[in-house]
Order: sequence, then structure tokens, then C-alpha cells
Amino acid sequence: MSRDAAEFGIVTSRYAVFYAPSPDSALWAFGSGLIGYDAESGASLPCPEGLPCPPAEWRALTEEPRRYGFHGTLKAPFSLAGGSADSDLVTAARDFASGRSAFDLPGLDVVTIGAFTALAPTSRSNALEDLAADSVRAFEPFRAPLSAADRERRLRAPLSGRQIGHLDRWGYPYVFDEFRFHMTLTGPLPDRLREPVRASLQQRYAALRPGLRVDAVAIFRQPDRAGPFRVLARLPFGGPPVSYISPGRPPPAAS
Repeated sequence: MSRDAAEFGIVTSRYAVFYAPSPDSALWAFGSGLIGYDAESGASLPCPEGLPCPPAEWRALTEEPRRYGFHGTLKAPFSLAGGSADSDLVTAARDFASGRSAFDLPGLDVVTIGAFTALAPTSRSNALEDLAADSVRAFEPFRAPLSAADRERRLRAPLSGRQIGHLDRWGYPYVFDEFRFHMTLTGPLPDRLREPVRASLQQRYAALRPGLRVDAVAIFRQPDRAGPFRVLARLPFGGPPVSYISPGRPPPAAS
């Protein structure tokens, strides 16, 4: 919950437009297993074996991506603008997805970005960049203005003047020319673990090599800032949604 809302005792849900692999895919199992959370079912997952650090440390290092679920950002998390309901957002996402066609990325690698580890495309994709840019614009009417507390939090990171301009206009600094698609696998890692973790996860991914077919967008919902995001709806390109989770439906008990 933002400080602005907390002062008035208001619980504010947040939403995001993400790419999420199909929940029955090898890629979803790979990413969700590493972060220890399945955002489709809401279930906690056991720590994988054979990682270059103890399970307790791994749980701590993946705390941040676990809160968001395995995903690639298209429209960063936002609170709904006044007068909008999550059903309106899902309807708009269905319309957005119905006119798009699926595409494949040439490949993914495990890379280090700053201090964290992620899956990222091996080369640029115009189709992916267009999808992200279109998502930023199409869902902007649903985004409530950025709170003062959230803007202050974003400004703690070193941002260029252009990134600050994106932040103030779109609520997120890394859009359009600043966009870099990635699917986060860890939070910030200490120096001693960055290369061992990257190499270990790359080896796991290379054994799997599931590829990446972009064939849907997903609406994720976070009930409050302390809770994890869950898949609210997954909207396949060219068709109707295959799943919809009512905001009132509780997640299953943690395993």
C-alpha cells in the first residue's frame, strides 16, 4: 500500500499487464519453480535442488520476483483509475488481444542485469517491442496517477532525464526506447554469487530450451502491497480468455 493510501486506511489493489507463459508450459514450470511461486494457482513451490547457495538463502534472494510471479513486463503495475473496475480492464485486454497474432522469439539466455538475474532475448524483436509499446498506450486510461510515495521510490534509482519524463507521463521509466524485455529470476545478488547463479541457471535452461512463444497477454492482480500478484485473466491472441479468477477467490493453501 502506498503511504498516501495508508494514511487513510485504504487498501489499494494493483494491476499489471504482463507476458506470462502458458501455465502448462515447460517455461512456466522453469521460472515459477526457481522463484518458488506459481502465480496461476497461488501455490508456494519448494526450492529447487542443486543451486549454488543454501535453500534459505535462495528463498531470500528470490523474495522480490516471488512477489510478482514469473513474467515479462508489458505495462508495469498500477492502481486503477477512479471509475474503473477490474472487469473493465479484463474486457479491454480481451479486445486488445483479439486483434493480435502470436509470434516466437529467436532465443533466450540467462543474463545478469545490474545485480539480478533474468531470462532475456538473445536478439531484438520488433514484434515484442511493438507489443510492449502498444500495451503501455492501450492500458494507460486505466492507470491512476502515480502517488507521490511511488514517484519518490522510483527516483531513488539513478534515472536519466528521459526516464524521469517517461515516469511522469506513463508511470514507469523503462518504456519505449528504454524498454528491455526480461523475465526476472532473482532479486539483487551479492557479487560472489552473480556468476555462479547465472551459470547454474543457464545450464538448467539450456537443458530445457523451451523457447518462447508470445501468444497472450495476462492481467495480474495484487490485492495489497504486502501480498503477491496472481493471474487474474490470461487473454490469448485472436481468441477469448482461457481463465478468469474472481478477485474474491482465495488462493489455495501454501504447500
